[in-house]
Amino acid sequence: MYSLLGRAVIKARWLILVGIAGVFAIGATWGLGVFDEFTDGGYVSSDSRTVRDAEAIEEEFGPIGADVVVLYTSDSMTVDDPAFAEAVEGAVADIDGIEDVEGVDSFFSTRSPAFVSEDGHSTFAAVSLAGASDDETSSIYAEIEEELRGAGDTGDLEVTLGGGAAIFADLNEQVQHDLEIAEMISMPLLLLIMIVVFGALVAASLPLLIGGMSILGGFAITRVIAEFTDVSVFAANVITIIGLGMSIDYSLFVLRRFREELAHGRSKRVAVLNTVATAGRTVMVSGVIIVLSMGGLLLVDVPFLHGIAYGVMSAVAVAMLSALVALPALLYLLGHRVDKGRLPWRRNAKPKTDTGFWHALASGVMRRPVLVLLPVLAFMALLASPILDIQFGGVDERDMPEDAESRVVTETLASDFPGGEEEQFQVMVVGDETAVAEATEELSALDDVDEVLPAQEPTADATLLNVFYDLDPFSAEARELIEDSRAIDVAGADLFITGGASDRVDMFEAVADGLPYMLGYIVIVTMVVLFLAFGSIVLPIKAVLMNAVSLGAALGIVVWIFGEGNLSELLAFTPSGYIDPSNLLLMIALLFALATDYEVFLLSRVREEWDMGADNRAAVLRGMQSTGSIITAAALILIVVVGAFAFSGITFMKMIGLGMAIAIFLDATVVRMLLVPATMRLLGRANWWVPGPLGRLYAKYGIKETDEAPAPVEEREHAKV
Repeated sequence: MYSLLGRAVIKARWLILVGIAGVFAIGATWGLGVFDEFTDGGYVSSDSRTVRDAEAIEEEFGPIGADVVVLYTSDSMTVDDPAFAEAVEGAVADIDGIEDVEGVDSFFSTRSPAFVSEDGHSTFAAVSLAGASDDETSSIYAEIEEELRGAGDTGDLEVTLGGGAAIFADLNEQVQHDLEIAEMISMPLLLLIMIVVFGALVAASLPLLIGGMSILGGFAITRVIAEFTDVSVFAANVITIIGLGMSIDYSLFVLRRFREELAHGRSKRVAVLNTVATAGRTVMVSGVIIVLSMGGLLLVDVPFLHGIAYGVMSAVAVAMLSALVALPALLYLLGHRVDKGRLPWRRNAKPKTDTGFWHALASGVMRRPVLVLLPVLAFMALLASPILDIQFGGVDERDMPEDAESRVVTETLASDFPGGEEEQFQVMVVGDETAVAEATEELSALDDVDEVLPAQEPTADATLLNVFYDLDPFSAEARELIEDSRAIDVAGADLFITGGASDRVDMFEAVADGLPYMLGYIVIVTMVVLFLAFGSIVLPIKAVLMNAVSLGAALGIVVWIFGEGNLSELLAFTPSGYIDPSNLLLMIALLFALATDYEVFLLSRVREEWDMGADNRAAVLRGMQSTGSIITAAALILIVVVGAFAFSGITFMKMIGLGMAIAIFLDATVVRMLLVPATMRLLGRANWWVPGPLGRLYAKYGIKETDEAPAPVEEREHAKV
């Protein structure tokens, strides 16, 4: 298989070069248009009760709540001042005349004190837009944002925008800003690291080239996907993190193997064929595991996760194909010129496998495996312990930067306006007056409910109620309140509930239902692919257990920081005390897949040594020495890529970036340097044990470098140069 692939790459090298240029051209033009296709992703399914109830209420009463809040503030005037009133009334009249604005409510049209701040210096207009979906509403807002700001003669007033549409616009803008900052931080560091690793400018530039191709290709594919399903705005950052990180990692291993082949005196043709057969196989195994593992998110009925999963799968698939096809084609065209721009103090040297730092480290661990294993596992368990106190919640304006305009408006409404700090949800009662009275009584009797009031004039068939309660909306008690409200049974009436914690109740239920299937699927997929790659049933089980150890430790640190609020000032985020379960699932899928990555890189080389006749101990030592420096470099590069997003202004992305950086560090150090050699020493030959029927299955279908015994490509290939 890999020999055929290598030969095909060499034969089609010029066509592949044209394809590379095409990917850059399409990705940099049409692909980047994906930013206009992003949505909030949706945290609940369209089939969930909260969505169905919200649609029923909107059909009966029209839109509930404002799509946009336009806040007017004056330091010197109050709402009672004629100049203030005239300016706002004129602005509201202009807004009401904007196409696609369905309605505007203000103090001057309702005389409701809820529209006036307690100090009298601020008021707001609640604007409803004509969009039938969140996507349409966001598009309309983007078109009329400047008209909303400039409506009326409000030169003496400060005008700021909030509400759902404004929040999404700010998020989209922040995502693009974060990408620019991450690139400014990571790209120079990446180039510097790769120059140090490869000691040559041409070799150092190739991974960045493949990385750019993977990102742009991932964006292009994601834009196609966005035509058929919602894709979260956060997918852009995750695609960049994974696409750039994995493509550079894969490129490092391919480049390293190609240069080793050249250093052994092989021709560029033989070097490419051997590289595709060895490093290419490793890249394919890693890429397939990540792509299939991310598919586990599709088993959880949370749309937000689906769009990101598709984006990551696209980016990794492009990264894998780029390293398997595009990079070998470039290497064949370059040949020994891959070392152009070599630093004067660097020289080619044949890699050593029986001496060196990594060999010595692994040897020391394998002499006393139990004394290493037990303390390390205890330490990792200590790091994981904060998970026991995790509190699940949701995301709100606190996940945005403190100076984000829509966050400022949201916090101002909560702190400065009457009733702004009161939490509420809406209940529509379809029934007669007796049913409405009974429903009001039962809702009022629920624990933590302060009062139940009519929200607006009833229709002929229904009454809409506001239920005010005194609970943290992210708390378990708030979710229980929604469940208790849904359980109310009023004879001759139907109750429809939306707002408050209703969406979180449905999301938590979807997560609880889908989590076992997701975890089971990821574990099975990982074990099956690792079995087909290494021909052992012990190594896949060990890999899954090692993944669980590093994943638990990384998540424990994430909970300690973002759940408990430690280091919040240093990392510049506002702690909420909660972790959103959908964010946690995304981290589990990403970190589990990436944790397998370095295991695959190391074990591929160990298996290669084992197949060539080395015993278990020698195979591990040589594998450690052969891959030690390149895995370290790959881990450092990936930490730089994902760590750059720790500077994101969005707490969710900060958590993803920092969590991944921590997990990668633990995998590349504690797991690879200590746990893997210790466990492989204890297991001995059992590492490679496989029952007879499965052995025959591996012999027939295993992902192997060649169908024959592993050996360099025959020297007869020299004649084909």
